[in-house]
Amino acid sequence: MRLLPYSSGVTDPQAPGPVRAVPYKGAPLDADRGPGLGCFRFQLAVLVVLVILAPLSAWLGAPDWLSGALLVGVIVLLLVAGQTIIFLLRLVAADRRAAGRRRPVAGRTPTVGQIEDESTLRPESDDEPGGEGPVRE
Repeated sequence: MRLLPYSSGVTDPQAPGPVRAVPYKGAPLDADRGPGLGCFRFQLAVLVVLVILAPLSAWLGAPDWLSGALLVGVIVLLLVAGQTIIFLLRLVAADRRAAGRRRPVAGRTPTVGQIEDESTLRPESDDEPGGEGPVRE
């Protein structure tokens, strides 16, 4: 697989890229098919309220069933919020992978990935020093 140069060093979006799509439930990850950032913020707000109320209810002498329900609510919300943040992090990772490599802001020298990309964009020639072109696996 060889990347074809597009304009100004950017690869053609129609050409197959070196990065595979991130699978989610057997299909490529789609941002529209899951919880969003607003849902996560709501979960965290409810979690903060429950984390504060659960020990206060025990300290103030609330009925045992209420303190237990608040504690179970904290545990369930921790599980749900944890799964939501994992999904959101996968979305960010998939978006960054789809965008391709980016140059670091403070980087003055090319990164290893940029050197690899440059070597795959260069056409192979037999007159390189060392006799043969780059070895590909």
